[in-house]
Amino acid sequence: MTIRETRSGTVVPEDGWPPHRIGAFVDAVLAIAVTLLVVELERPGREDTGSVNALAEFLWHERSSFVALVLAFFLLWSVWRRHHVLIYQVERVDRYTLAAHAPMLLFAAVLPFVTAVFGSASGNPLAVCLFAGVAAMLFASEAVIKETAARRSVLAARVTPADLRSNANGSYAVATVFAATAALAWLTSYVWLVWLFAPLGATLGGLVICRVRTVPAGEVRDAIVAKPRRRRIRPND
Repeated sequence: MTIRETRSGTVVPEDGWPPHRIGAFVDAVLAIAVTLLVVELERPGREDTGSVNALAEFLWHERSSFVALVLAFFLLWSVWRRHHVLIYQVERVDRYTLAAHAPMLLFAAVLPFVTAVFGSASGNPLAVCLFAGVAAMLFASEAVIKETAARRSVLAARVTPADLRSNANGSYAVATVFAATAALAWLTSYVWLVWLFAPLGATLGGLVICRVRTVPAGEVRDAIVAKPRRRRIRPND
């Protein structure tokens, strides 16, 4: 283990690996996943391109596949953007943070498959549940990476563990939205419309989670246990 001195004069251990190597690997996996989203699209046959009406009918028939493609693309783009910010917030990546990348990359690799399933059977509750479940695990695993980095990795100057946890809260909120819709998919197949408001859930839900996590455990316990005392009024008062 080597030792280095930060710009603030603090001496810290310099173990682990530079974050840009894992960042490049994540970029490659997400780029392949985005490419596979397009590869999974159904191509029009010779009979579908014979006339304008035939091609229009084919495109309309595949409309759910296009919707699924757009949704999955923005999910992967959001994960890439959040992870890209993390790379510049960390100076050294420890082995625990490195291992935490495995689940995120796994669910990113599975996303093109469940996108194709959802696109071809958007009215099937199981297809909706599969897509929502993979998306929920994708964002949850991305949040775990930030939680692990906040505890174990060497952070860049002017970056605190609270900054990483704050970003992770937004990912937890999005994961919660998708997890809830995975359960609600068995009630209505149009629950996927809620996914369009996932960015709003990341903002508002992230603020709520930040508020809950910053409240000391003692205050929460006292608020639950404590009961307001009412003064009894006696007849002679």
